[in-house]
Amino acid sequence: MTRETHPPLLQETGIPLGEYQTIVRLLGREPNRLELYLFKVMWSEHCSYKNSRPLLRLLPKEGPAVLQGPGENAGVVEIGEGWAVAFKIESHNHPSAVEPVQGAATGVGGIIRDIVAMGARPIALLNSLRFGRPDHPRTRYLVRGVVEGIAHYGNAIGVPTVGGEVYFHSDYQENPLVNAMCVGLLRVEELKKSRASLGRPVYYVGSKTGRDGIGGAAFASEELSEENESKRPSVQVGDPFMGKLTMELTLEAIRQDLVEGVQDMGAAGLTSSLSELAHKSGLGLELNLDRVPQREAGMNPIELMLSESQERMVLVPRPGQEQALEALAARYGLDAVPVAHTIAEPVFRVMHAGQVVAEVPTAALADCPTYTREGQEDPAIARLRAVDWSAIPVPSNLQEILPRLLASPNLCSRAPIYERYDHQVGTNTVLVPGSGDAAILRIKGTQRGLAVKVDANPRYSKLAPRLGAMHALAEAARNVSVVGARPLAYTDGLNCGNPETLEGYFELSETIQGLAEASRALGLPVVSGNVSLYNEGPNYRIPPTPMVGVVGLLENLEHRAQQGFQQVGDFIVLIGALEGQLGASEYLWVVHGQEAGSPPPLDLAQEARAQAAIRELIGRGWVKTAHDVAEGGLAVALAEMCLPLGLGATLEVRSQARPDALLFGEAPSRILFSVNQAHLQAAVKLLENHGLPYHILGQVGGPTLTILTPKARLEWPVAALQRAWEAPLREVLP
Repeated sequence: MTRETHPPLLQETGIPLGEYQTIVRLLGREPNRLELYLFKVMWSEHCSYKNSRPLLRLLPKEGPAVLQGPGENAGVVEIGEGWAVAFKIESHNHPSAVEPVQGAATGVGGIIRDIVAMGARPIALLNSLRFGRPDHPRTRYLVRGVVEGIAHYGNAIGVPTVGGEVYFHSDYQENPLVNAMCVGLLRVEELKKSRASLGRPVYYVGSKTGRDGIGGAAFASEELSEENESKRPSVQVGDPFMGKLTMELTLEAIRQDLVEGVQDMGAAGLTSSLSELAHKSGLGLELNLDRVPQREAGMNPIELMLSESQERMVLVPRPGQEQALEALAARYGLDAVPVAHTIAEPVFRVMHAGQVVAEVPTAALADCPTYTREGQEDPAIARLRAVDWSAIPVPSNLQEILPRLLASPNLCSRAPIYERYDHQVGTNTVLVPGSGDAAILRIKGTQRGLAVKVDANPRYSKLAPRLGAMHALAEAARNVSVVGARPLAYTDGLNCGNPETLEGYFELSETIQGLAEASRALGLPVVSGNVSLYNEGPNYRIPPTPMVGVVGLLENLEHRAQQGFQQVGDFIVLIGALEGQLGASEYLWVVHGQEAGSPPPLDLAQEARAQAAIRELIGRGWVKTAHDVAEGGLAVALAEMCLPLGLGATLEVRSQARPDALLFGEAPSRILFSVNQAHLQAAVKLLENHGLPYHILGQVGGPTLTILTPKARLEWPVAALQRAWEAPLREVLP
């Protein structure tokens, strides 16, 4: 078989010649056009993970709380008292670059359906966003569209958006990242999987199929180009009100025990949802396209099979419950049609107008060739890490740096974003956005709560992908610990460039290996995730960006901590090193215009001890205010603790380190907390028992943040810091 034999079809589908030859071998014949399109989408990176799957095997996936790891619609962990939590993060990067409102909205809708497919009621949404320079008109267009799309879908469907993070960096100028995370609650006995028994009808439920989103999975596996406008047909259109009906129907069918299997109809539409259902069940499936509800006339088999119209689910009723399922769907005004049935022969057969139009082995679609490639670091990145720190001057005016950092697009207030989201619908949100390092949700009827957080530092990952990934998991887990919760597991959204290049594969491999190392050290398994590759173009490549979402458990909701200082006279204690490092820091970029150096080293054993200690301090009821020290260093973290309630503090920091490294340098495993005098000595003793360094810095009180250093007295009115912090994003999102 040569490319010359079939140039039009290969060029049309974009399938590599080698993979085409493999398809011919698996089928024992040449595929027809429809069959080739089935392979195109199922063997796309978005669906098959053909470049990442061998690497993902390195990640720990088992843990005492894990009920369902990777491989299903979402991961599930048990949290006690018969409850479990389903959660996952997914990307919608390329669609959001082309059409930001619908790209972001359908990303939210899709991740909600993944959670519903496990039998869980969605109770929280989070998002992790990356954009280019905030002063660029295209960035402002994208930010406004993405935020509108997230708010449009989440607010309308009635799932609160409780957390997230956003980062601005010029390397995302052409390729923004939009990752959405959803968390759902379920009873353990109602856990559902994508399964069907032999001879069962397979029901299509929800919206009718149209031509929107055709080829979306393949589109997500391509580099973006200047022809983005031509990709608009690949962007799906969401309807949150139809999504709400589909969600409620599915959850009600599960509660009434009407179904044995559930599958979201997401990327690659009917093709992926039905072929994967059959393959996971060890069966075949016959689909009759004539029965598929359609909202547009004259749709051909390829359009029907590849459409990614939203708000569609696949339900497999229990024997004898078919009419009950149809009646339930009628109550919601939704289509519920048996479009397929499972068969013993392990093939995926597609019928149209009474004819077999495609027939391929289910295993062939599911078992895409995988690739283990060579990787090599970009020499330009290695050069950035080499810095002569003696050539970086210490600013003569340290006083003016803190307001500048607080006004940085990456550190300023996110209120202009999250105030557009409903974060209280459902009345489960205990710690709302802006109040703590992680969101907290109550589990009604119990004393328990969940803490959820998503995090990543792209500057760290750009300069050192492995170490950056380790920091991402450590910080997300630390944020969950700092509000008082015990991290249980995580989900990851791995956003990288083209894995077919030496640099792209190196960054992907290093990122996953870093996550694996941190996972093992912190005892945190990954239970779900998403890989988004080809985030690059002819003249750019995004930094490797692992968005890490951690879910943790609070045994007692009463024992939790928030970010802001609450009580005048409380003592302020720092866990960890007093000095930070300037490499890869926000300070180095904002003040010196350099993105250089290496991220600070990470001692994972000390990280685990620091997190355990702060959880214990909060659990004993001694600590009500805590905050991790992250981007911007110690001074920024202290300012962030002053801002929520307007309480200042006076502190003394004694060190021979560079004063800018002392105030604005960054380092992991550092946590600030405040404690009253009655518990101070007991708290210090607890830290000593954990083998942790600590520093008693000062006390809460007054209208200013005052920091005494060996050579200077620095003082900032809290109100002035507040103004500097609040203003910048108002210009982007007025």
